[in-house]
Amino acid sequence: MKRKFLFTLYQTPRGKLLQTMEARYLKRSITSSCKQKQLQVGGLGWETDFIDCSLYENYLILDGKGVGCDCALKVNAKAFSLPIMTESMDLVILPHILEFDAHRFQTMREVNRVLKPGGELIILNFNPFSFSVRCQFLWDRKLADSWRAHFIPRSRILDWLKLMNFEVTATVEFGLDTFKINYSSFKFNSMTLFGMAYGVKAVKRQYSLIPLTPVRQEQKNRVAAGIILESNSLEEQQYE
Repeated sequence: MKRKFLFTLYQTPRGKLLQTMEARYLKRSITSSCKQKQLQVGGLGWETDFIDCSLYENYLILDGKGVGCDCALKVNAKAFSLPIMTESMDLVILPHILEFDAHRFQTMREVNRVLKPGGELIILNFNPFSFSVRCQFLWDRKLADSWRAHFIPRSRILDWLKLMNFEVTATVEFGLDTFKINYSSFKFNSMTLFGMAYGVKAVKRQYSLIPLTPVRQEQKNRVAAGIILESNSLEEQQYE
């Protein structure tokens, strides 16, 4: 998992702007209470820009190299093999981790496993159509030789989430100097071409299968209203 390119990109003028926008978006998107359990897979080092880890006793950062806020709990482990109990997390954040993960499919399955039903998932990825990201990759030859990244289109992420019964609640596009949150279906626009990154927020849904069994209906003796009226009229004639 090579993430040196990510931290080098954050040092560039465009990268610093992207970092600021992502921090604002994460701060706006994290709505969990202090008692809930949150997991961030992949440390950033600037977690204090979007969350106060000292207030969240259950905020856990999983990073193989120990990167992340010192106030948070840290675990040195692999993303594709999370040492976490099943259905124990209320929120999982994946900040630019899938692009550098050779086992990204297994990582997504692990995230699905540890999330509670109704838990939220936030994913941040680079925009594969971004010209600036591609130029930065080609410019730094030293990092390019050791970088094992895989640009993932947003449509593929949405397909993965759909297969795992996630409901996408919002997507975000990080443009040149601002970000735009879309709560409706994704539409191709100019920000898609020039934006450096995108984000997806989804909720884990768990559906229970209800077995269909035949229902037995008791047949009740029913008499037509017309027959009752006819029998009453015959009795009246006999008394007359």
